[in-house]
Amino acid sequence: MSELLAPAGNPEALDAAIGEGADAVYLGLKSFNARLRSSNFAWNQFEGAVNSLHKMGKKIYVTVNTVCEESETERLYRFLNYLNKIKPDGLIVQDFGVIRMCQEFAPDLELHASTQMNVASAAAANLLCKQGLKRVVVARELGLEEIKNIKANTNAEIEMFVHGALCVSESGLCLFSSYLGGKSANRGMCTQACRRLYNAEIPGSVSSGYYFSPCDLQLIDHIPELMEAGVDSFKIEGRMKSAEYVGAVTAAYRFVMDHYKEDRKGVIAEGKRILSTDFARSKTDYWYGFKDIGEGVDNAGAKILNPKQAGGTGIYLGKIASVRESSESERKISEAGRPEPKTEEERKANFIQMAVIKGGSYDPDAGDSIRLHKKDDTGRASHKVRVITTDEKGNRWIDIPLGFNQGDSVYLLQTKSMSKRYKRVLPVDLTGFRKQPGPERLPVLDLTPLAKNELNWFPEGIYVQVSTVADAHVVQALHPVKYILELNSDTEYDLLKKDSAEKPVLPFSKKMVVISLDPFVPAGTEAKLRQTLDLLIEKGYTAFIANNLAHLAMLRGKKVNVIAGPYLYTFNRWAVSFLENQNVMALQTPIENSERNLERIFESSSERSRVLVSVFSYPALFRLRFKLPESYDFTYFSDKERMTFKVNSTPDGSFVMPESPYSIVDKMVSLKNKGWSRQLIDFSKTRVTRSDVKTLISLINNHQPVQGASRFNWKDGFYDPEKIEAFQQSAARKEQEEKSGVKHSQKRSPKRKTGRR
Repeated sequence: MSELLAPAGNPEALDAAIGEGADAVYLGLKSFNARLRSSNFAWNQFEGAVNSLHKMGKKIYVTVNTVCEESETERLYRFLNYLNKIKPDGLIVQDFGVIRMCQEFAPDLELHASTQMNVASAAAANLLCKQGLKRVVVARELGLEEIKNIKANTNAEIEMFVHGALCVSESGLCLFSSYLGGKSANRGMCTQACRRLYNAEIPGSVSSGYYFSPCDLQLIDHIPELMEAGVDSFKIEGRMKSAEYVGAVTAAYRFVMDHYKEDRKGVIAEGKRILSTDFARSKTDYWYGFKDIGEGVDNAGAKILNPKQAGGTGIYLGKIASVRESSESERKISEAGRPEPKTEEERKANFIQMAVIKGGSYDPDAGDSIRLHKKDDTGRASHKVRVITTDEKGNRWIDIPLGFNQGDSVYLLQTKSMSKRYKRVLPVDLTGFRKQPGPERLPVLDLTPLAKNELNWFPEGIYVQVSTVADAHVVQALHPVKYILELNSDTEYDLLKKDSAEKPVLPFSKKMVVISLDPFVPAGTEAKLRQTLDLLIEKGYTAFIANNLAHLAMLRGKKVNVIAGPYLYTFNRWAVSFLENQNVMALQTPIENSERNLERIFESSSERSRVLVSVFSYPALFRLRFKLPESYDFTYFSDKERMTFKVNSTPDGSFVMPESPYSIVDKMVSLKNKGWSRQLIDFSKTRVTRSDVKTLISLINNHQPVQGASRFNWKDGFYDPEKIEAFQQSAARKEQEEKSGVKHSQKRSPKRKTGRR
């Protein structure tokens, strides 16, 4: 029997999940999880939940599914030691460093590969299985036949999402939020760039829409086939959703899983009726219903994207027709029953105004929860309606937060009648649960020393990456020591031409070529990729950049050299050590990385000699496993900050890139002096001209920056709310000290004591 796995973003959602029949729940704690914006559990609540659920015969999994920087590894070590004492039923992990650390210090902890690890094939699942992982959460962008293929060819348990929000990008590969301010999806800080309103440049005018906002996943129709395919666990997304949502969705899937054999059609219809209280976005079954991958690539975009749908969830109630100040009596009603605000920010959030909503088919009542969206997409807020009044003209006024005005949209999240009380899971008395991460010190990890001449094939100098053989000819003026050629349908044809009479496609030796492999390896293309790699190796291509665990599995045992690519995330030494154990000694740093973190990972010049650092690129911010719909008649689009982006559709899918590049080419000499002597200029996903190359050479020679270029996270690193709060507190103290210093400047300073005591 398949497991039903529900989200528990807070204790109330935990109660709802268990009350409606979930076999297991997954939750996050205070750090290292991909939903840092949800409430999450305190230490004693978590310990109490483990205790209660195990008594009930239920399971509990903990999300440790973000990447970890080098400076955080000791905190991670303490966290894993703590989890090893509490004994949850499994950890859902993304970072290779977490796997490596658990192998070393907590081998009894059961590990599950997060969907952020981008597992979409049996090859990747089997590699992880050999590393001790028991379960993989497969990528969302897979169809039924691909799921069956993975299940039939691996011993790993298969977990998959069946309901909830979708990422528009291929799993674990979205860089957009990180690019906009360091709030990385790989750090649990995603700001949902896909849900934003964009202006598109279409022929003759400009059009606005939520062009990359996906519908929500709903696979309740396919549960029978998936159960019969042997899927081990059905996962509901929603650690940031309400208890009412969790309860309703869990109840629907529990009913279908338990009863579909009695009357498939009728049972699924009843499941959908239960789901009718899910006031989320419009629904899609995404990659299901296509006869083959080609049809999916061509049509999935139209199926999943809804450009007219605002990024938030809920039933559309209309727009604000008018607003007015709230009266004193209305404010008293609104404040009644609210918890006492703890901060000035919470106090201000309770301020209200009154509004008339028009244009929808439902009038919200007191106790209903609504969501408001500003018409220019600059702000959103959720709010529980507490005050309803009707004026002499019959206008119905409801309370809303300050800051919203006429023309802003309003959505219904849930009605008061949906609220349901569940039996409490957590013990009432938590005083007996006192464990917390301790003060343990992480042992020093030494990376494997390089043998003499081990990386002769990985020389110092400039590496240039391109997407076409034609572009490889154009970039020769940069005099690269290696050409990195992206493997796609065009380059595969060029490199594997069978007619030996044809003119050689490359103007340089095959030994100067490194082939970069696509980071998304779905089960439907796994067999073909294996065949292509074998043919390339037979042709004499012996160096590859692996961007997926499946690549490591496919290349194992071949006489080739492998670089771990930027999508095999290495943000700490423990992740590097994991890859060393896969016989990978060279790597390309993730483009999200910062200089400070890179220097902490690789301290010596010897260690830095194995690293390829990107100094110029147009990073793929979204990677989509489908072509954009035909109605998307645009190439360029911009956000409210007037940042411009470009979308590029190919036979294999679509990519979104910034119009201006990421660049630190003005730092190349400085980097080389620090030991970063292998530097990458990446023109992939673009068409490069000789003029582009000439301009870039001039900037490099004169140590000048590229005008308008982004530094991405190179200088400032990931967004860190703890660091920002500490900085603000430090600034406030400094300001207070300066004020105090001015006030007491006439006081005589005390003499400093000298000498031994």
